[in-house]
Amino acid sequence: MNPSSSLSDLLAQHHALEAELAEAMAHPASSDSEIAAIKRKKLKLKDEIEALKRETHLAA
Repeated sequence: MNPSSSLSDLLAQHHALEAELAEAMAHPASSDSEIAAIKRKKLKLKDEIEALKRETHLAA
């Protein structure tokens, strides 16, 4: 997989998690731990995106 498609995939996953987080926060039935887990996943993806951007920038 080339870096740009990998970056695109990560960005799409991050966007999906944003939507999932908004949905969870809109429903009172969502637990704090569920919301926290989504936020952790989103932050991990953000870190991966930034690392891939740095890696791609250094390779250019």
